[in-house]
Order: sequence, then C-alpha cells, then structure tokens
Amino acid sequence: MKKSRVTKVVKVETNNNNARWWLTHTSISAPFICVSLFAILVRVAVSLHPYSGAGDPPKYGDFEAQRHWMEITTNLPVNEWYQNTTKNDLRYWGLDYPPLTAYQSYVHGLVLKFFHPESVSLYTSRGHESYFGKLLMRWTVLSSDLLIFFPAVLWLIVAITDQSRGQKSKIAWHVAMILLNPCLILIDHGHFQFNCISLGLTVGAIAAVLSDKDLVASFLFSLALNHKQMSAYYAPAFFSYLLGKCLKRRNPLLEVSKLGMIVIGAFALVWWPYLQSRVAVLEVLSRLAPFERGLYEDYVANFWCTTSVLIKWKLLFTTQSLKLLCLFMTVCSCLPSMFLQIRAPSTRTFLYGLLNTAFSFYFFSFQVHEKSVLLPLLPASILAVEEPFIFQWFTHFALLSMFPLLCRDKLLLPYIALYGIFVFIYCAPNGKPDTPNPPRSWSRVTSFYVVFLLFLSFVLHVIYLTVDPPNKYPFLFEAIIMLLCFSQFVLVAVYTNWKQWILSRKSLVGSEKKLA
Repeated sequence: MKKSRVTKVVKVETNNNNARWWLTHTSISAPFICVSLFAILVRVAVSLHPYSGAGDPPKYGDFEAQRHWMEITTNLPVNEWYQNTTKNDLRYWGLDYPPLTAYQSYVHGLVLKFFHPESVSLYTSRGHESYFGKLLMRWTVLSSDLLIFFPAVLWLIVAITDQSRGQKSKIAWHVAMILLNPCLILIDHGHFQFNCISLGLTVGAIAAVLSDKDLVASFLFSLALNHKQMSAYYAPAFFSYLLGKCLKRRNPLLEVSKLGMIVIGAFALVWWPYLQSRVAVLEVLSRLAPFERGLYEDYVANFWCTTSVLIKWKLLFTTQSLKLLCLFMTVCSCLPSMFLQIRAPSTRTFLYGLLNTAFSFYFFSFQVHEKSVLLPLLPASILAVEEPFIFQWFTHFALLSMFPLLCRDKLLLPYIALYGIFVFIYCAPNGKPDTPNPPRSWSRVTSFYVVFLLFLSFVLHVIYLTVDPPNKYPFLFEAIIMLLCFSQFVLVAVYTNWKQWILSRKSLVGSEKKLA
C-alpha cells in the first residue's frame, strides 16, 4: 500500500511538472516556430544573390575558401590538412581555423562529393562555380544554421523565460531580433561563411550558464573556441564568471578542477589526431595566428585602424611590438569587466560582460576585420529586451560598418531589404519593450543627435553609391564610414561597461545584505 501511494504521488508530481512545463513553453514554441520559418525564408532569399569573390579569379573569395577546405579535407589524410605540401598549397586558401572547422568542412565535403564530385575534386575544382555546386554550398550553411544556431536560440529563450527576465509577450520580438539580425544573415548566407556554428555553440553555452549547467557551458564554449579562434572574444567573460561562481562555493578547488577537466577533455577530443606529434600541433597553431596579414584588414571600425588616420602604427612599430601592444591593450580593457564578474558573479552581469570583453577584443586585438563585429553584436542581441535602443543603435552602425564589404559582394539589394525588415519588426506595435521616459531636455538633445546621425549615415550610403572619391584619396568614403561607426561603438561600449558596474554593485550589496 505504501509503495502504491508513493508511486501515485510521484506520478501526480510528474504530471504536474509536465503540465507546468507545457504551460510555460507552449508560449515560446508557437512564436519561435513562426519566426523561424520566416527567418529560413529570408536566408534562402539572400542566398540567391552573389557571394564573396563570385566570378573574380584567381583566388575568388570566402566562398572559394570554404569550398577549397572541403576539397582538401575530403581528398587528403587528416595529418596533411594543415601541412604545406605539393597537394596542399597553403598559399591558396590554406586552412586557418581550428580543427573543428576542418571536421565541419570534411562532413560538408562528403555531401558535395556524393552529389556533385566535380565540385570538390582535388586540383581541378579550384574556382568551381557551377549552379548545382553553388546550390549545395548554400545548403551547407543553411543546414548548419538549422541544426546548431536555431536550437541554441530556442534553448536561450527558454532559459531567459524560466528566469523571468524576459516578458512573455515579447518572446516573438526577441526571437526575431536574434534570428533576423541582418548582419549575421548577410555575412553567412550572402558573403558566405559559417559563423552560425561558432556563434550557435556560444549561444548554447550562454543558455547553459543561464540554466545553471556550468559543465555543459564549459564544454560547448570549448567547442566554439575549437571552431573559430575569434570565439576567444568571449573567453574572459566565461572564465571570470565561472571562476567567480566557483570561489563562492564550499570547495572552490574541486569546482575549478571539474571545469578544467571538461575544457581539457573537449580540447583533447577535438585535437586528438594532432596530439600524436608536437610538430603537427605546432603546424596547426601556426595557421591560427595570421600575423602576416598585418594589424587589421581594410577599413575596420576599431581603435588601430581609426587612429591610423593620425598615427601610422604599421610604420612606427614592428609586427612583434604591435602584437605585444595589442595584447596589453586588450587585456587591460578586459580587466575591469573580469574583476566585476569574479567579485560578484551573476547571470545578468555575465551578459554585459560578454558584450564588454567582445568589444575589448574588437577594438584592440591584432588582425581584426569588418566581420568581427558579429561577436559583440551577439550578446547585444541577447540583451535586446533589456536594452532595446542600444541594440538597435549598435546594429545600425554594425551594418553600416560592413556596407563597403557588402557592396563589393554585390549584396546591396539584400542589404536594403534586410535592414527594412529589421526596422519594421523592431518598430512593430506591441513589439519592443517599453523604455522609461527620459527628462524632456535630455530627450530633445538625444532626439536631435539620433536624427542627425541617422540622416548622416543615409547621406553616406548615397554618396558611397553615387559619387566617385578623389583620386588622391580613393578610400575617403570608407574612412568616413569607419570614423562614424567607431565613435558610436565607443559610446555603446562605455555605456555597457558602466551598466555592468552598476549592476555588479547592486548584486554585491544584495549579497552582503543576505549575509547580514
């Protein structure tokens, strides 16, 4: 009798938990599915347009780089993927991402080899641009998005909702702001890259942190680091938050050891084919640090490129000196955010920490290009419900900073269309969360500032498309766009660092009151 009663109680509790889960998450699944279907349609539409290096021999562009990696990984043994040999000329789009990218290229390459062997045949497929080959390549990005980024976003939204940080009425809006962000779609499905994988793994790690699953978060973020080394933009935030959390527990050494073992295990799993030889490891590592490319690429809106208008960094310092200077500046700019996280870790300040450390790397690290703005943009989109204006403002200028690149790729039409969709959804009635009304005087000044800068960015678009720059300054318009975007990125970074400091103080005061 006792056993049957216990069984009945357990069944009732299980049924109640299932019912509670269903009531909680049906309000998420419906809007998520609807937004996802539209987001897929938008991605497919963008993929019908040109890509990086289309019809531009001899090296084409990022599309050819990704295709070539599929060619190399499916035709050569794993120990030769990062080696400069007669079969693998590293000067022609040699692999320069960690092993997980190589494995991803191998899997996608198998798909292409099965359906269209000519597109990945060794040597003869260089510059391959058949219609079916391009269709398969586009499919690889879309499938990666659907299998990794979309589920990670769903988990993130569930985690945020469970913490009651997001308003349930704003779920659809928040999902749309993440899945329909024009910058990520244009780079992955227009320009052609696989940022959706590394960013999706990072989103999964963030969702795990919000769900109090620190070991899972460590594993997923380790995978993100092993897919693209730029995921290191988030490393200080993850490290400081998890360390701060461990230090608050009874046995800090044990907690840190568990996280360390997960990280070591994940890295060992990914790097296993190369751990057999010290030379093999060094060959891979040498490909991950592209110091030969210089301090920055093109007119990226970061500190080094912007200040190079007045200070010629590349002429004043050697590459070795610049590497050390970049490291010093990046670490120094990360330290305040890291210190706040270690001192008073909380999931809310963790999200701001992700944004702030990503900004630090974007501004000061060595070898930054325009597409790197996707990294600080991700945590900004996660904070969209809490900081709707900051997110919208940052997205506008992040998109503007990539405008010259996207114009070169002939992606003007999807650029305009996606920005229009983004603004329409952002401003939709009952969409974005309400923000408190600022003082009237401050509101007038801010409104004038906002309108003026939006008008200026519109004028820059028109001038860039219709006016030829002077012969003496062929990149004048790119430089002006860079200066404008950098100034706004700095303002956003100053605000988010200040906001993290305020929230950290509140968290610390709250914990001290509990102890008292």
